[in-house]
Amino acid sequence: MKKIIFILFLSALISANASAQEKLTWHTDINEAIEIAVKEDKKVMLFFTGSDWCGWCIKLQNEVFKTSDFEKWSKDMVLVELDFPRRTTQEEIIKAQNAQLQAMFKVRGYPSVYFVNPEKMPDGKMNLNNLGKTGYVKGGAIKWLEVANNIVKKTI
Repeated sequence: MKKIIFILFLSALISANASAQEKLTWHTDINEAIEIAVKEDKKVMLFFTGSDWCGWCIKLQNEVFKTSDFEKWSKDMVLVELDFPRRTTQEEIIKAQNAQLQAMFKVRGYPSVYFVNPEKMPDGKMNLNNLGKTGYVKGGAIKWLEVANNIVKKTI
């Protein structure tokens, strides 16, 4: 009987954690993400990562991005993952887009997290106002979110 209760408890815990992760939407198409951000008046978080080889990127995801604190915080943000995997295949269009953004933001290391405020210009083009950047921050979600809040609360 104890085993059954333990198994039910464990499966409920796993299910709750999985459903929390499903609530977050990580976009891979920057144009789609910017459209959403402009429409919903949100800032954009660009997460430059090496998902299948970068230890610090994986650590940042586990310690911060997979927490309920981050989930609550990110409701006012459009999340974009710009991945540079070594073993996982990617569509060529995504590879090209990610490389272009990497060059635009002069990303030199991973993980790099940039916060931008998209602005639609009178000529119809989009401008990404760079608010600042961070990477892995020692101290878990609370410390990382303090740094992120200091960046996104800046005004241009």
